[in-house]
Amino acid sequence: MPFKRYVEIGRVALVNYGEDYGKLVVIVDVIDQNRWIDVFGFVFIDVKKKWESSSWGRKLIVQKKRASLNDFERFKVMLAKIKRGGLIRQELSKLKKSAA
Repeated sequence: MPFKRYVEIGRVALVNYGEDYGKLVVIVDVIDQNRWIDVFGFVFIDVKKKWESSSWGRKLIVQKKRASLNDFERFKVMLAKIKRGGLIRQELSKLKKSAA
């Protein structure tokens, strides 16, 4: 599958290394395909809100939330997943029986 997120002026990017790790930036000027100049202030309308509503942003929010859970909270999540899986299996078996 070809790479889809090219370096472009105006693109919102997430810093994944260095002292600014985890910050959103907007690319202002491109030096080459590996280096660019960025701006940390958002003068654009609702960029952070759009980022948080994107699939990548939501995935990162969930990862941070799960990383901050303690043992008991992880246990409760595990039980909820087991319960949800059981309910899905029950409904699936009902649908299979009604289709047959």
